[in-house]
Amino acid sequence: MIILGIDPGTAMLGYGIVERTGPRLRAIDYGVIKTASTLSLPERLEAIYLALTDVIELHAPGLVGVERLFFTKNVQTAFAVGQARGVVLLAAALHDLEIREATPNEVKVAVAGHGSASKAQVQRMVQAILGLSEIPEPDDAADALAIAICVANRERSVSRIPVGALDRSAIQPPPEGITPYEKAVREALRRERLGLSPDAQPKREPRSKTAS
Repeated sequence: MIILGIDPGTAMLGYGIVERTGPRLRAIDYGVIKTASTLSLPERLEAIYLALTDVIELHAPGLVGVERLFFTKNVQTAFAVGQARGVVLLAAALHDLEIREATPNEVKVAVAGHGSASKAQVQRMVQAILGLSEIPEPDDAADALAIAICVANRERSVSRIPVGALDRSAIQPPPEGITPYEKAVREALRRERLGLSPDAQPKREPRSKTAS
């Protein structure tokens, strides 16, 4: 399954594409959609919609994960996030895609193991879980990948085993115990406590073009 994670914003919207194959996760693409400050709000929202549509049609995700809107002291920022979220929900609906929401705290718990994790800790965990050669940048793209990881892990935990005759897992369910995902999280946390750099694979898929 391919999951599109979105970190909404009108000036800069982060996106991250993650593929889940069984317990394994890999990054397919990530980046940001930027809009110029000289554009009017309607023009900015249109630019976001068109660029996001290109991303959806290029990668054909099965799910869209987006950060859930929460109250903040900065009302202007909350409005901007809400407007961008509306565009994301519209694009998903027009492409018949299901939406999954997650709060920032839920994302931190799913990726770093605890809700008090710093942004830097979450970014390093994203790098470790996806086997990236470097911490994904900018921050908005890393946040979008973290949302995609959260949604992918949540969907896997609630999915049911199909009972097709050709499905080996239905005939012989996998043994209980720690999954490769959980092992990666624990190992990355251990290495961070020891001050070690996470293991990484040098190969990464090319990024998509973003709107300017």
